[in-house]
Amino acid sequence: MALITSPSNPRVSRARELQTTKGRKKHGLFLMEGPHLLEVLLDSAVMPAEVYYQPALLARTTEGRSLLQRLLHTRGLSDDSRVEVSERVIESISETQTSQGVVSVLPLSAFAPRQTSARRPPGVRPALLVLDGLSDPGNMGTILRTALAADVAEALLTPNCVDCFSPKVVRAAAGAHVALPVAVNQTWDVIEEHIEKHCGGQRRVLLAEAGSQRHYFEEDLRTPFALISGNEAHGPSPEARKQATTVISIPLANNVESLNAAMATGIILYEAVRQMRTQNI
Repeated sequence: MALITSPSNPRVSRARELQTTKGRKKHGLFLMEGPHLLEVLLDSAVMPAEVYYQPALLARTTEGRSLLQRLLHTRGLSDDSRVEVSERVIESISETQTSQGVVSVLPLSAFAPRQTSARRPPGVRPALLVLDGLSDPGNMGTILRTALAADVAEALLTPNCVDCFSPKVVRAAAGAHVALPVAVNQTWDVIEEHIEKHCGGQRRVLLAEAGSQRHYFEEDLRTPFALISGNEAHGPSPEARKQATTVISIPLANNVESLNAAMATGIILYEAVRQMRTQNI
């Protein structure tokens, strides 16, 4: 199709709406910005509904030039879904201050937990992650990225969590949405059902909270368990406390009161990775 040079073009206006939660709900779509995320999508055979690209910006790097050729010759993308735009237009769609030259538009339906699970190889995954009211987009994205790297079975998000499909979360997650099953807006009744199924009747729910006398490395993390990480400012909710079978903490020295939520979650998840690998040696 012809080059789009006006930010007021209807397609461009719709893409800009996807920067908001209201727009994402309205259209059932969300944005993934940047060459790296498009590479992840194409490598996983997840075809965007649309790709807005600016050839000159992509051509600034060797990787960008290679991606541009791949984009133009990927059979799963129709000509209508590849949308060349001016620098002015790509800047208007981009959430970042300086655009890297490409923004992909994805259907939310393609990232439902069942679809995402189907893209993962089978494996033993002891950890189920519950995020209880996480409010910071950077923390949310970092936790999702870490959870995928630590091979978590699934992430369950309570309704008061930040929108995990917001541009800031998607950018921080660095492609985790493609392969990590994420269930959003989960009530505690539904979360309890997930935990029971995951733990196979031997319910183990670990609640991370500073000050507990039980340290995270004292737990056997080789068998199925759920880990609840609470809100950054207010900590775990009363509902989370009711679910917990054990409250665990990370030992802190020098009067440090607590760790960043993403850091604390990563430390605990990687203790599970360490224990699994030690078991298999």
